[in-house]
Amino acid sequence: MKLQSPLLVFALAFIGHLAEAALVKHTFHIGNLTVTRLCHTRAVIAVNKQTPGPAIEVNEGDTLIIEVINDTPYNMTLHWHGIFQRLSGWADGANMITQCPILPGNKYTYKFDVMGQEGTLWWHAHLSFLRETVHGALIIRPREGAEAYPFPRPYKEIPIILGEWWNDDVMTIDRQAFLTGGPTRNADAFTINGHPGNFYNCSSGDTYRLMVEAGKTYLVRIINAAVNINSSSRLPTTLSLWWQSMPATPTPTRLI
Repeated sequence: MKLQSPLLVFALAFIGHLAEAALVKHTFHIGNLTVTRLCHTRAVIAVNKQTPGPAIEVNEGDTLIIEVINDTPYNMTLHWHGIFQRLSGWADGANMITQCPILPGNKYTYKFDVMGQEGTLWWHAHLSFLRETVHGALIIRPREGAEAYPFPRPYKEIPIILGEWWNDDVMTIDRQAFLTGGPTRNADAFTINGHPGNFYNCSSGDTYRLMVEAGKTYLVRIINAAVNINSSSRLPTTLSLWWQSMPATPTPTRLI
């Protein structure tokens, strides 16, 4: 019986490795979206008419291709926050550092491999305050998928994106700070998945609500996408944690 050569064995293993990886494609249309928060209505910049933008979900080893169409009046780049960008530094999206901006009315395609990392990352605009609303989750699962987690597979995975909201146009606020030499003013509200908490003005019906089932296990992926606050001492930029939902007994509380 003839033995296979080491080269042939390596080639077959390499082909099998490639077969496991997937090509994940997205198209991001970046343009205006009219949003009302805190009884104030203004136009924001959003991806695919939503804010936060679409969540990108890949497995380690996949190749990610994102076509970005810039329908805004601003220059634009997107940064893939936390991606190693091995042999693809030009796809990092750092404006005027690794690439020239995508001019208004133009498009650009990012392509890079997601290699050697797993976890909860995020993507965002890499130009001024536009990332207030131009951001989203970037979730990297093990190469074998959720079945390869080092814990039992959760019932659901929930991205929680912490952000900010200004009642006024953020580009105007940023420009005023530049002209005066002072800091930009604080946001009018903090948000969870784009929605303010119910203690803010006009927000009681506009909060983010997560319905859970008793006895189910949830994997909550928390991302700090805030522009202008320093919360790293209390909440890491990216954090994965378990949330075990259990029946609760109602308890009287008071507002403090």
